[in-house]
Amino acid sequence: MSLIRIKDATDPGTWGPSLDEAVHAIGRGQLVVLPTDTVYGIAADAFDPRAVQALLDAKGRGRQMPPPVLIPDVRTLDGLAIDVPDGVRALADAFWPGGLTVIVRAQPSLAWDLGETHGTVALRVPDHRVALALLRRTGPLAVSSANRTGRPAATTAQEAYRQLGAHVPVLLDGGEAPGGVASTIVDATGDVLRVVRLGAIDLAALAAVAPVMAPAPPAPRDETAAPEAAAPQAAAPEATAPGATRPGAGTDAGTDAPAPDTEPQDGGTADTPEAPAR
Repeated sequence: MSLIRIKDATDPGTWGPSLDEAVHAIGRGQLVVLPTDTVYGIAADAFDPRAVQALLDAKGRGRQMPPPVLIPDVRTLDGLAIDVPDGVRALADAFWPGGLTVIVRAQPSLAWDLGETHGTVALRVPDHRVALALLRRTGPLAVSSANRTGRPAATTAQEAYRQLGAHVPVLLDGGEAPGGVASTIVDATGDVLRVVRLGAIDLAALAAVAPVMAPAPPAPRDETAAPEAAAPQAAAPEATAPGATRPGAGTDAGTDAPAPDTEPQDGGTADTPEAPAR
């Protein structure tokens, strides 16, 4: 494995040249791997559509799973979002930097294309000194977990290189990422603030700061359709003749459904809802 593109970023006193290379790569529309407070992420300039597409291509995912955006501090929130509820501001003040992702309505005037976002964007301020140092120089970055879709998220720069090295010219090595629990995601695009995924911050902690609803319960199953679904098998045994394949057999029924990718997550779940950046 060639380590030429892996740049040391463990010491603030000496990481300047490494950050310089990462900043220049982002400016050229290239991808960068960086450590975060959860796992390693793969980053692109959020305002460069070709770079964002390159990020999705590197991971092997489609536009229906747009990446979240990491920002350097809470002051960036109003530059990227509109109609930000007071509750979101309170949550951001309380939990940023840290394990909170908020889904808000994106500024319609922004010249960006993150994928099929339906006018929303997932934002987070990471609690990692390397990530923050880079974000302060580059501005908002589209960031997803540093892994190929379906594989565990990398917790070291070396693991990220093994999965994504062919696509990334600069990998910042900040040591082993802490991994652990993904960020909690709060959707602020509806009439109320609602958790869509619980993670690093529990509902009680959120509710102590702002009125946040628990995740919506799953839709009830329509049991009245079950007898009808079974009837064709009884009437047509030839449908299950040797060699026939049942509908859905051997496939993951959930893989084609759009899911938010709100940011880097823990291994094994990086490509599922929170699956926007932890």
